[in-house]
Amino acid sequence: MCGIVGVVARSPVNQLLYDGLTVLQHRGQDAAGICTAEGHGFHMHKGRGLVRDVFRTRDMRSLLGTMGIGHCRYPTAGSASSVAESQPFYVNSPFGIVLGHNGNLVNADELRRALFVEDRRHVNTNSDSEVLLNVLAHELQDAVDGGHRLTPDAIFKAVAGVHRRVRGAYAVVAMIAGYGLLAFRDPKGIRPLIIGRADTEKGVEFIVASESVALDTLGFKAMRDVAPGEAILVDQSGNLYSRQCAASSSLSPCIFEFVYLARPDSVIDGISVYESRRKMGQSLADRILASGLAQEVDVVIPIPDSSRPSALEVASKLGKSYREGFIKNRYIGRTFIMPGQEERKKSVRQKLNAMAVEFRDKNVLLVDDSIVRGTTSREIVQMARECGARKVFFASAAPPVRFPNVYGIDMPTRSELIATGRDERQIAEAIGADAVLYQDLASLVEDVRVCNPSIERFDCSCFDGVYITGDVSSDYLAGIEASRHDGESSPGTRLSSYQLDLGLTAVD
Repeated sequence: MCGIVGVVARSPVNQLLYDGLTVLQHRGQDAAGICTAEGHGFHMHKGRGLVRDVFRTRDMRSLLGTMGIGHCRYPTAGSASSVAESQPFYVNSPFGIVLGHNGNLVNADELRRALFVEDRRHVNTNSDSEVLLNVLAHELQDAVDGGHRLTPDAIFKAVAGVHRRVRGAYAVVAMIAGYGLLAFRDPKGIRPLIIGRADTEKGVEFIVASESVALDTLGFKAMRDVAPGEAILVDQSGNLYSRQCAASSSLSPCIFEFVYLARPDSVIDGISVYESRRKMGQSLADRILASGLAQEVDVVIPIPDSSRPSALEVASKLGKSYREGFIKNRYIGRTFIMPGQEERKKSVRQKLNAMAVEFRDKNVLLVDDSIVRGTTSREIVQMARECGARKVFFASAAPPVRFPNVYGIDMPTRSELIATGRDERQIAEAIGADAVLYQDLASLVEDVRVCNPSIERFDCSCFDGVYITGDVSSDYLAGIEASRHDGESSPGTRLSSYQLDLGLTAVD
């Protein structure tokens, strides 16, 4: 999971890109980068850390030009992240291209071999985003067919070539030196991408970004979501072109964006993230009522932050008190990849502090967006008990996570997922709760779909093991597990189970 933004403006674009990345910080906190275009030249700065730490005044002053792209990246599990894998990536042939990518390519290794053997291109890092950049560059070279002048037709032809070769999830922003801004989305629309415009005194400005919240905060009006398989091109003069570049396409967005990943104030593919989470809480309350557990509950407490809308609806429908029992420390240092369980436990207690007055002598229902590995959930249950709770029940607004995600979210291997081989009673025992209740998948899908009934299908692969691109083999999944056990990383961005369990949706 990463955040991407691209802007074509009528004035210097560096501050717009910086501000856009700060509101997309929840999508990637390991590294950040900005590249701007001035004429035929690029200016780029990137590094590890939060946006506010990567960019200093001197860095911003060097980012000249009225067009640019930005990227914030999540950490890679199992290996130390490097500055070399920070984005955007750059290649100088055939035209000079920079690219930022959100998602994961499931055939990255195959493409890497083809690039070296057939296309005579060398990839310097393990990032599938650099692979994607080189595939685009090769397709652009073929599209001009020996000529030296780019046209919108040639660029769209190149994107069509990318769609034919690349498999997986990808939302992309790129710049072509001396020409313009290019953005495109995979044929299934798994990862989000939206386009907006602003009418200024100097002329029209355009933006593309991962989430609508970036448009809102920068003063742009949303035009629409980029369609699956579609490419958007804005040249340096501000002319907008678009074309469907995939042979076939269908919208199947990742449902985990609505459960956890996206900011609640975003609208993705016509779906309000906040409204979908409210509806998840209503369905979860129905599940709790049907179980007979509601009569034992004294108070409903969310695990901050992303579970709050669901927890509020649960409390309302059950007729129970809603309380904020955990306070998050937003100023603690970065503790994203924990080397061991004891370090992870320590980091949970640094991030969250329980207020004993809300737990003492009460039967509490803790509501979280999801449960992944269960390590953090277990620690939170223990914190509630230490504060004097009589009973601790745990409810998840999402179904059990039983399968790895291969489309840009790092999930632990199946053997590490707490729901693997366990029912709700056994999961409750494993995390130390008196009972655990999960949302069911059919209800979750309906909770999200009802906000935009035109969407017929979602990617729910981490819940049901159905990979919508239809090209994820058992061998591929086995390779992911083997690489994790070997302490290596498979291509793509990684989201630690610590972050997933703790629900760090808000900017930290």
